Amino acid sequence: MEIVIIGAGVIGLATAWRAAARGAAVTLVDPAPASGASSVAAGMLTPVSELTYGEEPLLRLGLASRERYGAFAAELAELTGLETGYRTNGIIEVAFDSDDLRHLDDLRRFQESLGIPTEALNGRECRRLEPMLAPGVRGGLLAPEDGSVDPRRLTPALLAAGERLGVRLVRSRVSAVLVENDVATGVRLDDGAEIRADRTLLAAGPWCGDIGGLPDGVVPEVRPVKGQVLRLRTRAPFIQRSTRGIVKGSSIYLVPRADGEIVVGATQEEMGFDTRVTAGGLWELLRDARELLPGVTELDFAEVSAGLRPGSPDNAPVMGPTALPGLYVGTGHFRNGILLTPVSADILAEVLVDGTVPEVGRPFTPERFQTRSGA
Repeated sequence: MEIVIIGAGVIGLATAWRAAARGAAVTLVDPAPASGASSVAAGMLTPVSELTYGEEPLLRLGLASRERYGAFAAELAELTGLETGYRTNGIIEVAFDSDDLRHLDDLRRFQESLGIPTEALNGRECRRLEPMLAPGVRGGLLAPEDGSVDPRRLTPALLAAGERLGVRLVRSRVSAVLVENDVATGVRLDDGAEIRADRTLLAAGPWCGDIGGLPDGVVPEVRPVKGQVLRLRTRAPFIQRSTRGIVKGSSIYLVPRADGEIVVGATQEEMGFDTRVTAGGLWELLRDARELLPGVTELDFAEVSAGLRPGSPDNAPVMGPTALPGLYVGTGHFRNGILLTPVSADILAEVLVDGTVPEVGRPFTPERFQTRSGA
């Protein structure tokens, strides 16, 4: 089985590794592997904290992926000798005022109705867990089974794992998918070279629509959603676990790393393919972070960056076969790409190699958009 994957973000990299482990000959094509949203993401593993009303199938997918993360990270470390920064010490979500606290209380009841364990905390209990929290924090929730991973360590490990299993990396840009007799047969590169394959996976995030050669309507539209992220450094312990906050209706999070880095994010902006870092975006991040953790302004500045999340029409992943035989998609992971990496790679590898969609992936095939269009 010859497979070509367009896009070496975290989903493309992990799928290449898993497909190669199933015996496929995999070629991964990307001019700059792991340089997009994967390099900007904070890496929170939060199917509970990210839960939104009406997204129960996405929640189940997130829980399935979180359950796989421990074995996934351990397997990567054993194969490559590289660590991923995987941590499982829980995530605390706190509220700044009474309106924010009511929102968290509603969220807790909803989670409990789905059988998801969370622990309600008053303000004093929040500060006992994280002493740097502001005195005015009203209360919060602890999601004890959530955690984080460092995407900037995860992607090199995935690259190395693929290489160990014979994945070929081509640092070029795909100009078009090759289509012959209404079947996708590989890709054409910018320099005119062609790579033939039995199956082609389009995993280019918000750039999926830039690939030529595809019939109209075969690939669902995937839009770019900009996120600006700030990185700080501390020489002394600041926070122990990932901390999310709701500040007057706005969401903010801080994710600590073992080396003293703290990632603060992230804005959510519908700005097309704009990756500029703006003063307004940074001000919003620092303003809300300071409300929750006043000492954050004393930390060292390290970096600021912006990435483009791939958002599908319903903000859920799109994974599986398209209406064009031989062409598959793995995109649209929006804010959950890092969290969903293990389960998405397993789903896509099974689809590509065996031709079957596992049950956990069935709500997320491209067919759901085709059905809507037909209706």
